[in-house]
Amino acid sequence: MTDCDVTATHPWRFFRAGGFDQVLLESGKDMQALAMLDQKLWVALSCPIAGVEFDPRTLELIDTDRDGHIRVPEILGALSWLAPILKDHDRLTGGDGAVPLSAINEATEEGRSILASARMILANLGKSDLDCISVSDTCDSERTFAQTPFNGDGVVTTAATEDEALRGFIARIVECYGGVPDRSGGSGINREMVERFSTDAGAWRAWRSEAQSFDSPVPDAELLVELWHSVKDKIEDYFLRCRLAVYDERASVIMNGAEADLLALAAGNLATSGDRIAFLPISSVGADPVLDLVRGVNPAWEERMKQFRKEIALPLLGGEIARLTLAEWEKLKESFAPYEQWWSRRIDTPLAALKPAQLIAWEETGAEIALKSLIEKDLELQPVAEAMIKVEKLTRFCRDLYPLLNNFVSFRDFYTGRSRAIFQVGTLYLDGRSFDLCVRVTDIAKHATLAVMSRLYLIYCDCSRKGGAEKMTIAAAVTDGDADQLTMGRNGVFYDRKGLDWDATVVRLVEHPISIRQSFWEPYKRFGRMVGEQIHKVAAARTKAAEDKRAIAILQAGQKKEDPKQASQPAFDVARFAGIFAAIGLAVGAIGTACASVVSGFFRLMWWQMPLALIGIVLFISGPSVIIAWFKLRKRNLGPILDANGWAVNAHAKLNIPFGASLTGMARLPKGASLSLADPFAEKRRPWKLYFALVLLVLLAVAAWRVGWFTYVFGA
Repeated sequence: MTDCDVTATHPWRFFRAGGFDQVLLESGKDMQALAMLDQKLWVALSCPIAGVEFDPRTLELIDTDRDGHIRVPEILGALSWLAPILKDHDRLTGGDGAVPLSAINEATEEGRSILASARMILANLGKSDLDCISVSDTCDSERTFAQTPFNGDGVVTTAATEDEALRGFIARIVECYGGVPDRSGGSGINREMVERFSTDAGAWRAWRSEAQSFDSPVPDAELLVELWHSVKDKIEDYFLRCRLAVYDERASVIMNGAEADLLALAAGNLATSGDRIAFLPISSVGADPVLDLVRGVNPAWEERMKQFRKEIALPLLGGEIARLTLAEWEKLKESFAPYEQWWSRRIDTPLAALKPAQLIAWEETGAEIALKSLIEKDLELQPVAEAMIKVEKLTRFCRDLYPLLNNFVSFRDFYTGRSRAIFQVGTLYLDGRSFDLCVRVTDIAKHATLAVMSRLYLIYCDCSRKGGAEKMTIAAAVTDGDADQLTMGRNGVFYDRKGLDWDATVVRLVEHPISIRQSFWEPYKRFGRMVGEQIHKVAAARTKAAEDKRAIAILQAGQKKEDPKQASQPAFDVARFAGIFAAIGLAVGAIGTACASVVSGFFRLMWWQMPLALIGIVLFISGPSVIIAWFKLRKRNLGPILDANGWAVNAHAKLNIPFGASLTGMARLPKGASLSLADPFAEKRRPWKLYFALVLLVLLAVAAWRVGWFTYVFGA
């Protein structure tokens, strides 16, 4: 069976808008039959969750794969889920989100579960007498349910128990591994985290217990290994310096530190020179390799060496050792080697920050079993919680699914004007106009690369509120008027769908034809701008040249005094000025001859040919611009603008000239308003245009009389 045959099994109705056919969804049967509609007839095949004006919770429930996009299978999945739950599928086009309990199908197991949960929600809210449930009811019940210690999500927080020991372990597990979000909004733990903590705690305790099996056990082995590592290298350094002193007697002085270093210390504050003092040898270096552990120790190392002698040297070497020979040091390293090996097997775990007593209490108090019991108690409510979520899902789908389809399967909301499309984020007011086709943009450069194919004139604006604390970027389509005053840096005001106002600044323009009217006048405006720029350039060049000439004359006048005999005015050169006047006359005569030729040629035409000639001149100037604009305006397409935002638009969604004009509001006086043209501050100007028109009319009349046009027309 072909796609057309499958589609024909349902009596579809279509409407034409935007230059293409769109399916008309009018009933629940139309929505349930969408699985049979060929996807080539869907306007969109995917839309992002972010950047659209739609209930995010509803989109989250539809987005089953959590990838941030709504696609056709997910739309069909939502409709398929609703099919056995509702008795009357026309309820989907209601739009108010209130679902009568009688509309829920009790003949299915899921329907019965949802109905029972809906009644429980209403009872908990004190609305048992109501026969319908709404989205607001499910939101209230969700908040109430989330405040209870057990909510069926398999996550428990410290609020789930009154036992201070268990509350402490919950807090420690969250501190070690990070918490899991609980439905109540807090942070808690689940079964996997409890098992991980128990495993890590057992491994950590087993590793620590290995130190107790050594022949000469040292109390607090972990802390002592850290102490050992802190002094070991410094003691090794001392004995090596002593051995160098035995090798060369000059080393006895040199290895104790440079005299310059000691002088630098003497000149400073020793109380703040701890690091520089610690850099010196741990004790005075000599030819006798013996380290005195009591006297003569570097002050920066004195406390650690006392601790080293008391907690490591005495227990491992025995006796009252006050001095440590090289042989005893080697023996001490050999005795401490098992602890070094033990330390190398140290487990890298966040539990290392906990006290040993806490880990012992974990096993002795049976905290693991108690916490798992709390989690199981929470999971017992999972069916109830899931049923409540399904009630919320039902109410939201009944309210929001139909509007979503009219912005996905078809763009009915956008093209019929019944309401704003979900991709329209607000209205931009700028340059005496309002622009309704505004979309949110995250990356201007990336968006503009694709959006330029839309053939739309686009304004990219950075918007901010509350002194710049809130920011967003929009792209607004200009579909009527002109672009004369649309420049970078201009400021406007953007109103979002909530009615909040944002400061908007133009940061980028994508230029395309806006309207036929703009294209008609564009050649004349362009010519006027070109003439104005050239006049400005010539005037600026002449002004600069005159200023340079005056500056040179002033400098020359300052350097050389004028000779009175040579300061007399030169004689007036009549021949020179006669030549200049003659040249000017020839130029004026040539221009006049050319104008007379054009005018005389125009008046030789038949009277009915004259308006055609004028129309031809206008078409010659404006025609190419209008034709090019007409072709581009016919190709304006909404698709690239949305595709640049992550949509997958499946149709050539055109924006023709009349529809485009409806998306841009022009400044017009209200109906019935009166306008006074008397401007008290208007500039007083001479009617030069009237004078010019009268002179031109007289010249045309004279030219017409000279060529005999009056005789030809009136027969006089």
